[in-house]
Amino acid sequence: MATYKKLILGLFSILLLAGAYFGTRPQKCADGICTGQRPDVPTYGVPGLHPVGRQVLEMPEEPTLELAIWYPAGNGASQEETTRYPYQIKLPAVGAVTIATDASRAVPDAASDLASGPFPLVILSPGFAMSASSYGWLAEHLASYGFVVLAPEHDEQMNPETGLWQGVVKRPQEIQAVFAYVDAQVQPGGTLAGLVNPDTVAVMGHSYGGYTALAAAGARMDSNALEAHCEEAARENHPAAWLCDMLLPHLPEMAELARLETLPEGLWPDWGDSRVDAVVALAGDAFFFGEAGLAAIEVPVLAIGGTADHDSPYAWGTQPTYDYVSSPRKARIALEEAEHMIFTNPCASVRWYAKPLAGEFCADTAWDRLQAHGLISHFTTAFLLAELKQDRVAAAVLAPETAVFPQIVYEADGY
Repeated sequence: MATYKKLILGLFSILLLAGAYFGTRPQKCADGICTGQRPDVPTYGVPGLHPVGRQVLEMPEEPTLELAIWYPAGNGASQEETTRYPYQIKLPAVGAVTIATDASRAVPDAASDLASGPFPLVILSPGFAMSASSYGWLAEHLASYGFVVLAPEHDEQMNPETGLWQGVVKRPQEIQAVFAYVDAQVQPGGTLAGLVNPDTVAVMGHSYGGYTALAAAGARMDSNALEAHCEEAARENHPAAWLCDMLLPHLPEMAELARLETLPEGLWPDWGDSRVDAVVALAGDAFFFGEAGLAAIEVPVLAIGGTADHDSPYAWGTQPTYDYVSSPRKARIALEEAEHMIFTNPCASVRWYAKPLAGEFCADTAWDRLQAHGLISHFTTAFLLAELKQDRVAAAVLAPETAVFPQIVYEADGY
């Protein structure tokens, strides 16, 4: 599988200019299209009882990011007003390019259910150069269970030469800015007043968003650990070693961007927020931190990854996250033979120019996408209900003897 972070800019440039067709790889769903709900979806993979609303907000202070928000809506929300989710990649000089669209249950600009609020907050950090709407399926699912999901459109484009190393510093800064925005908007008269409980917060993310979520919980970059990791990757000629080439030479520039006086030889400063109560890392990039950097996390963690992921390898992200965090309650899920983009939207309708890439972005060679989404939403919802709402029934789902499904390997401590 071609690494989307490295090759997508070149592929899309060709496609947009020439409309070329290169063919797709074998997959379980023709042209990357899978629709409808599977009959074997587990308990918390079924949508919750809350109607869901969706809006786009804008932070008035620097950085002026757009924020997509999903939230429990009032019962008067009309399902006839729903729109489709664009599955988008942000390209230099082009902007957000839509690969596909998918059905949405969320009602645009619906009135929020303030009578039942305030609700726990989940900050969702998208993957590198991915749009927030590309995770709409999961965001609206969580909102249907009584969470407010706030997803920033990170200020980056699909340019690995600069975007990857800059994102290491800018993304945690942008999450801190989101917290500041929430602090202001939960005050009387604010956009989030009565809707969001700012004292009950989880951060979740996919890929670079998983790195962002771990950093928000207090994981600390470690220069020595990163250098040692990259030396080993180079010796083994690991398929993801190119990531090190995009990062290691820029450590001094990262330190400058972070306004550090010198380049740390070991652990970098803590960029976390003490209000983070739980973390969900979906194929999260954890190799920045090393054992000591991940040990700084003490809040509950759920880490999910695919074992055939070549962009955020399981052994670089999901496994060490589980092994090294100091959390008293933690769980890891290996989706056997799943690939990197299993966490993004289904693709009900693929754009003509994106059909050659439908297999890379919309399907998986080993999994039915909706089966995977049922499991991902089941465990993520149960984890957040248990940790943010102290739901004992949901917590029981996380016990190892209960979490038995085909095609996954599950491990947990504290449940």
